[in-house]
Amino acid sequence: MDTRNSCYSRARGAIKPITIAILAIIAGLAILSWIFIIKPHEDIVGNDAGSHPSTPVTTGPQAVPPVNVEAMSLNDLLAEARKAMNQQRVISPAGNNAFEFYLKVLQKQPGNQTAADALRETFPFAASNVEQVINQRDFNEAEREIDLLAKVDPTNYTLTILRSKLDAQRKTLDEEQQKQLDQQRQADLAAQKAIADKVAADKTTAADKAAADKAAAAQAALLAQQEKAKEDEEAKVKAAANQVVSANHASAGGGETRDPIPISIIRPRYPAIALRNSQEGWVDVQYTVNADGSVSNVTVVSAEPRHVFDSAAIDALRRAKFSPAMHDGTAVAAQQQKRIEFKLSDSQ
Repeated sequence: MDTRNSCYSRARGAIKPITIAILAIIAGLAILSWIFIIKPHEDIVGNDAGSHPSTPVTTGPQAVPPVNVEAMSLNDLLAEARKAMNQQRVISPAGNNAFEFYLKVLQKQPGNQTAADALRETFPFAASNVEQVINQRDFNEAEREIDLLAKVDPTNYTLTILRSKLDAQRKTLDEEQQKQLDQQRQADLAAQKAIADKVAADKTTAADKAAADKAAAAQAALLAQQEKAKEDEEAKVKAAANQVVSANHASAGGGETRDPIPISIIRPRYPAIALRNSQEGWVDVQYTVNADGSVSNVTVVSAEPRHVFDSAAIDALRRAKFSPAMHDGTAVAAQQQKRIEFKLSDSQ
């Protein structure tokens, strides 16, 4: 008999029971692992679609908080926590979210591993939810959720980051509100200034119109005065001419004696320099009216101001026309003196 084959057969027969025992142990461990490890974890996070913590947090309908939470048992609290996870109420709304239910479990049973593991697993996703709330500028809700996270892991650096973001958003909102207030204040000031400017412009327009009306009235009065003075002067000249005619008729029947009579208006030219300086004045002149009615020997007796209106007065008299003086019906030369006045109103 071959001893080698006999040994091999005995060894192979011994291996089969060992292999079967090992496989049985592995299977048993797998069953125990599923019962005590995998199943509880699945109960925590749920297997339904969208119930895993990695699913983005969305705001669902505001569920009504359970009645008398304090009186609930651990199983009831865990059931409510799983329900909240399935409905994506990880950390909100207040009083009806998975975080608060798990914390209540730990409050009743500090060493509860299921609640502790669930809080640790969902912490990052709850923090992501807080960041969304901060970005939405719901600051009170963000503070509540941060405080809730701090009860789970008070030393987690994520809390420092979240608080910094919360402070930054608050500061940004304050700056935006202050900017809006400043812009509104500037708009109000601009509107007030526009109203004030319009009121001032209306007052200025009214004042300008009143001044213009007053100036126009004064100008009209001055023109009327000048026109009347001209008419009076013309009336005097006409009366003098009529007197001359009457005198001539009278001389045909006998001698007449009278002074020279002007038969044209003595209107001097206003000196340009006096107009520029707005000067007025007068000149007393002495002159001789010759027998033919012409004027000669014109001299200035006095003037005010001196030498400003002298030439204009002498020139005006030399151009004047007179009816000569009469003595017993005979025309004779006669000497006269006259004051010629220069007024700015007459130069218009």
